[in-house]
Amino acid sequence: MIHRIPLTFLLIVGLLGCTVPDTVSVSSPDGDINLVFEVIEGVPQYHISRDGTAVQQTSQLGLLLDKTDLSKNVEISSVTELKEHKESYELLHGKQKEITYIANERTVTLEHTSGQKYDIIFRVSDDGVAFRYFIDGKADKLHYIHREFTSFNVTEGARFWLEPLANVNTGWSQTNPSYEEYYYVGEKAGIPAPDSAGWAFPALFQIQNTFVLISETGMDGSYPATRLHQHAPDGEYQIRFPQAEEQFPGRALNPESALPWSTPWRLIAIGDLETIAESTLGTDLADSSQIDDPSWIKPGRAAWSWAKLKDNSVNYDTQIEFIDYAAKMGWEYVLVDVNWDQTIGYDRMQELADYAAGKDVGLILWYNSSGSWNTTEYTPKSKLLTHEDRVKEFSRIEDIGIKGVKVDFFAGDGQSMMSYYLDIFEDAADHHLLVNTHGTTLPRGWHRTWPNLVTMESVKGFEFTTFDQRNADQVAVHSTTLPFTRNVFSPMDYTPMSPTPIPNIDRITTSSFELAQPIIFTSGVLHVAETAEGMYSLPEYVQEYASNIPVSWDETRFLQGYPGKLVVFARRTGDEWFIAGLNGENIEKEISIDLSFIPDGLNGTFIGDGKDQYSYSHKTISTDQNELTVQLSGNGGFVIHFE
Repeated sequence: MIHRIPLTFLLIVGLLGCTVPDTVSVSSPDGDINLVFEVIEGVPQYHISRDGTAVQQTSQLGLLLDKTDLSKNVEISSVTELKEHKESYELLHGKQKEITYIANERTVTLEHTSGQKYDIIFRVSDDGVAFRYFIDGKADKLHYIHREFTSFNVTEGARFWLEPLANVNTGWSQTNPSYEEYYYVGEKAGIPAPDSAGWAFPALFQIQNTFVLISETGMDGSYPATRLHQHAPDGEYQIRFPQAEEQFPGRALNPESALPWSTPWRLIAIGDLETIAESTLGTDLADSSQIDDPSWIKPGRAAWSWAKLKDNSVNYDTQIEFIDYAAKMGWEYVLVDVNWDQTIGYDRMQELADYAAGKDVGLILWYNSSGSWNTTEYTPKSKLLTHEDRVKEFSRIEDIGIKGVKVDFFAGDGQSMMSYYLDIFEDAADHHLLVNTHGTTLPRGWHRTWPNLVTMESVKGFEFTTFDQRNADQVAVHSTTLPFTRNVFSPMDYTPMSPTPIPNIDRITTSSFELAQPIIFTSGVLHVAETAEGMYSLPEYVQEYASNIPVSWDETRFLQGYPGKLVVFARRTGDEWFIAGLNGENIEKEISIDLSFIPDGLNGTFIGDGKDQYSYSHKTISTDQNELTVQLSGNGGFVIHFE
């Protein structure tokens, strides 16, 4: 017998089968983090919880694309099935070599009443949340994003560690913004940054027992670098585009691109301080390496005369001394800084490079990136502005035997300036040159995509300590804030370690604090601030330690700490372990360190604070003991090397 099913029933079943949900949920693989996306009265929004407790309240999403406001009057058009995203990769330098990223992914397609569609791709991993916008299509015609409505609405009572960005064309020779400001430490979320271009990424918040670190990555030159708006009413922080003039003159400031178009990833690391400090989301979401054979890229340590001796040290004879210094220490490089083209010249640079090569030391040369965007006068200047310029200059110094370039004084975060960085990385790679940039933006995962990018400054580093006592007074709290903020995802050229006195400055940190900085901070080339004369005056065991500081780590463990107060890391390279700690407060502390993870049979050498600021305590540590008690002086530190 044939049963006839009414057509109306079939239509109802069909409609129900095609129903698109108003709410979409994505959880982390371990189930601890949950993101909920929904469209309420045409407005796309999301919120995030950890272990059932809200860590981010309802926050905005959407774009102003051309003349269409995609932050309202939209509905969910489709939602993909939940799928696992998994990829493994290696980094040549940084806190971890071999990394596997696993996240649950779901894409939501939204349709505006105008018919314009766009996707939001969500990923949730055990250490946080990421999302990006995607506009499909095939068109050479440029499209424009005039505003991004993305916001991060932290819950009431949150505290933050944020760095204000200086306004464009301010500061010395109009070189701002360059990410060289001090952090607001532990302040209440929502307070504004006075007269500021916004709050810089990464932005750290504490919500009860959970920490949240917000940043961005996946910069391909089709979008400017962004920041958080300096005003955050009720703790809701919105994405802000760069200020006018943060661009390569005559080129794009704000987002413009043909289609298809993916925006950078917005990332939110979520968890306890261990999760934040060990997170690799900044590179997990970055584009994979664009260099097929990176075997020529050699991370390492560099001697650097300018740190304490400044401009007058950039001459042939002094650089010979620093090449000898690097060779004696077993370091790979010497950085030759400003005006070398005038004080040494290309011909004698060939002689210098040949001498260095005979000592198994490579040279890195300084360049001024500037065109017309600031008033700096240091040279070589304006030799890297076009592809033709770069090919000519990079070919010349490659023939001399130069191993890398340090490029200084960029204009800001506009889209065209992002493209300028990428062009430099690519052209430098074609000529087997490492790249370090100063007066610069945040790396945002670029060292995965272009592994010849060994480090970037983007920090108020050691040089400021030499300029003014007020900067020296901030070193301890600043150094214990950076491992939870600026240095979490990307290499940082702080240029640390000056255990001997600094001319005309009363250093507040102990010499052991200075020794610990290069282990706490990560940078693909470590530029050591100490002079040859200063290094040779130190005890032999300190010199031995300094000659063996690694820059590429296989594993990193956060042991204890709190932003601005204390930080202790353990890092492993091969079978060797280094443990280092910094005390960010001017009070004595006694801490206990769990050593149970250190394999038996390793010998440990401890260097810690001595009886006064410039003396040390020194002893051997046995791996038989599972716990070590360390006495820290105010603004003090320690290092342990197990080998």
